[in-house]
Amino acid sequence: MFNKKTIKDIDVNDKVVLVRVDYNVPMDGGEIESDIRIRASLPTIEYLVSNGAKKIILISHMGRPEGERKPDLSLKPVADRLTEILNNSIIRTHDGAVPIVRFSSDVFGDGVTSLLTDLPNQGVMLLENLRFWPEEEKNDAEFAKKIIESTGAEIFVQDGFAVVHRAHASTDAICKVLPAVAGLLVEREVTVLESVISEPEKPVLLIIGGAKVDDKKPLIEKFLPIADNICVGGKIASDGYVAEDEKIYVASDFVTDENGAKLDIGAIATRDILEKIHFAKTIIWNGTVGLTEREPFDLASRTIARAIGHKTDATSIICGGDTTGFVEGVQKLEPGLKYSLISTGGGASLELLSGLKLPGLISLADK
Repeated sequence: MFNKKTIKDIDVNDKVVLVRVDYNVPMDGGEIESDIRIRASLPTIEYLVSNGAKKIILISHMGRPEGERKPDLSLKPVADRLTEILNNSIIRTHDGAVPIVRFSSDVFGDGVTSLLTDLPNQGVMLLENLRFWPEEEKNDAEFAKKIIESTGAEIFVQDGFAVVHRAHASTDAICKVLPAVAGLLVEREVTVLESVISEPEKPVLLIIGGAKVDDKKPLIEKFLPIADNICVGGKIASDGYVAEDEKIYVASDFVTDENGAKLDIGAIATRDILEKIHFAKTIIWNGTVGLTEREPFDLASRTIARAIGHKTDATSIICGGDTTGFVEGVQKLEPGLKYSLISTGGGASLELLSGLKLPGLISLADK
């Protein structure tokens, strides 16, 4: 059970609401490659609009500008895409209009206040990339207060699940000033992820890939008492990971490049993992099992993604930034593939599943 207050537990009518979203979308040449993260914020925006929120201010980061203003990491293209999405969505204000979207090139100051004054009721405004200001990652209290004072925000909503494992101004400091609750995306992600730890349907299968074994050890240790099978592939396996328990299966055959580098698990390991997928009722996949950026070394991961996506009798969770991005790409080409949750949180989902406490959740109001 989700033990934090959400937007459904408070009155948002006629309130100015500040919402932390995750619009850290992939960009290529100034164009958004995938708008899945933008669309993931729509349920919370729709709830706020339909329940009479006066104005909705969205804050996010993009990339790692290291406290400097970098035009190629501006959120302006995101504001433009959000406008397009809202124009084609079911979200409507009380008078039946599409919510107006405005963009501010700052996050505090007179310019922000002026734009908000001109924003119609139930309008939406997206502020510039928070990480253009070094105070964001320093969890600076004054920075948080400047945003609040400039926007006139009365309520804070945390809906950026991908950043709740960080103690930043927009995940922690701001919660010490405003009433802070969870958005619908954060509620859903945490609820689903915690359920596979507390009450998963068995058999439980954990598939682990990626390159850094130290990052995965806490997850493996957490799931040893929970999982029926743990399958290890990727660079972790090719580097010689040694199983410490009989329920851990480690890939031992690989596909190599012309230099002999092991860049994907082989046919035998793929078959063995597919067999375990077939019988599983709960599947958690974190880390691709090959170098998916290069063909044909994406074959095993693509095969696993298809097998999980076609399995309708299991709870399936895809987590980890590289894994979710890869699976979203496969799903785009094959829309028939379905998953219970493709988590928007990379490090956040890994840390939550590993049993760690997340600052951005701790700071929210308890029920």
